Amino acid sequence: MTLSLGTLIQVFGRIGLLSFGGPAAQIALMHDILVTKEKWLTEDQFLRALSLCMLLPGPEAMQLCTYAGWRLRGVTGGIIAGGLFVLPGALVIFGLAFLYLHFGNLPAVQAAFLGIKATVIVVVIQALLRLGSKALSGPSAWALAGLAFVSLFVFGVAFPVIIIASALFGALTYRDQATSVPETVQMSWPLRTIAVWGGLWALPFVILLALEQDFLLQIATFFSKLAVVTFGGAYAVLAYMTQQVVQDFGWITTGEMIDALGLAETTPGPLILVTQFVAILAGHGQGAVPGALMAGGIALWVTFVPCFLWIFVAGPFLDQLAARPRLSSSLEAITAAVVGVILNLSVWFALHVLFFEVGSHGTLSLPIPDVFSVDAAALLLTIGAAVLLLGFKLGLPLTLAVMAASGLALQMVGLS
Repeated sequence: MTLSLGTLIQVFGRIGLLSFGGPAAQIALMHDILVTKEKWLTEDQFLRALSLCMLLPGPEAMQLCTYAGWRLRGVTGGIIAGGLFVLPGALVIFGLAFLYLHFGNLPAVQAAFLGIKATVIVVVIQALLRLGSKALSGPSAWALAGLAFVSLFVFGVAFPVIIIASALFGALTYRDQATSVPETVQMSWPLRTIAVWGGLWALPFVILLALEQDFLLQIATFFSKLAVVTFGGAYAVLAYMTQQVVQDFGWITTGEMIDALGLAETTPGPLILVTQFVAILAGHGQGAVPGALMAGGIALWVTFVPCFLWIFVAGPFLDQLAARPRLSSSLEAITAAVVGVILNLSVWFALHVLFFEVGSHGTLSLPIPDVFSVDAAALLLTIGAAVLLLGFKLGLPLTLAVMAASGLALQMVGLS
């Protein structure tokens, strides 16, 4: 099937503009358009592509979109599809970030943000329940999730360590956990693709080294590292990212990090665009508007160029990758551990939204709230968001709008 570029741009542009609600909603949208309506992919092709994208680091919905474009129109189609999936949200994030920098401290804005943050607590819990129902299928999966949660929440173990350990566990125990499928054709490395896209990924490093831009080089290095370990979606790495950008680098505050996640939930495209928002805030602290623009652009580049690299390298070998039981078992182990990682994020996020004061336990990373500092308005808004999202199954965009308005209403009557 050969599609015109105009048709490709029109369809994938529509997907990019409508891709609200996180990966589950985005994947459902793509299935409806690409499989049901346009019939460009078969059900089997779509599901095998989704399995491949779940094996790879990075946002699976964006990579699935890129794969679909690549399958329909080669590398050009992949670039168009993946780019259009990211671009609308990225443009919105740039606008929201600068509005936040100029107006974020106004009381009315903070009150609206409280409603958004209360909603995000419920959204993260939704993601936890959805993933947990699929990933925790046996005692070993529950154990991995529990160990991951304790390691992060109590001891502050680095997220990449948890990912590597889980992958090794899955690979070593695959005979017990995975159905063995005969391995097929021996894969050969597509060196030209690796060289081109690896070079594009490295381009900012070359330029920043030449210009001796130490801060922007630090931005590029950190977000490149995130691009490699982002298994399980943005929720899985948010706690790790927060620890690094708030505690270790001091680029932004905890409150700003929470606001960043809340705003990222309001935009189309992958939630990992929160990295762009964080980079903009960090860059603004170093060099006002020019620094913010450059930092945000670099974060976008090193977050999403690797996604194209993974898809264009792995896409031609989809069947062979699916036939390797060790890879499948490693993915299952990583996914189980990610449940514990997202639980850690859920608790951490809820504590910092619902309590005014959250301390730590000595040398441990265990966060301990002051129970007398509970924010009654935040608690009330969280209950309201849970009723709308979990009870009435209201869509995320409408829920966010309702809860932002509710936050403003509480502020007007003096309860916030």
